[in-house]
Amino acid sequence: MADEEKIEQTDDEAVAEAAEVSDTDVPDTAPATEADAETPEPEAAPEPEAAPEPEAAPEPEAEPEPAAPAKQRSLKHVPRSARRTRPKVVREKPKTRKPITRTEKPASELGRRQERRGVVVSDKGDKTIVVKVDVIKSHPKYKKVVRSTVKFHAHDEANTAGVGDTVRIIETRPLSKQKRWRLAEIVEKAK
Repeated sequence: MADEEKIEQTDDEAVAEAAEVSDTDVPDTAPATEADAETPEPEAAPEPEAAPEPEAAPEPEAEPEPAAPAKQRSLKHVPRSARRTRPKVVREKPKTRKPITRTEKPASELGRRQERRGVVVSDKGDKTIVVKVDVIKSHPKYKKVVRSTVKFHAHDEANTAGVGDTVRIIETRPLSKQKRWRLAEIVEKAK
């Protein structure tokens, strides 16, 4: 029974609020003299009902809350021109400029041919030798020394190099499918 009375009271309050809204809309379109005459009467009517409003106040407030998020759109779908912009951080310019220091360019710069030193593993091909080069590098992150061997096919015009010789080879244009190096000199003959 008490629930039914509360529902009736909230219905009465909703009707009264609707009347207030319609009364406040009318004076905007009506002349000022009529607005002054009608204004005191509707204000007197809601005052007696003001006492039950604190009890039923949470119910009317709960209805507008779901409506508010529906009006707000997701920021993902806002056009680029309407998105908020962050100010750019301006760095302070140094008072004095650092001098530019030039470091020496490595030997493998453009135009210079790479050189390798290794041991001849095979000389069976005509005018071709296979040179085994030991590559020792330090790992960039872990600093461990990494050793690896690479085999190069090199062009030996006079067939002078033999197995076990230490030779120096130079990078050159492609001479065949695998040969991109040529024999520069024999550093040490095998014993």
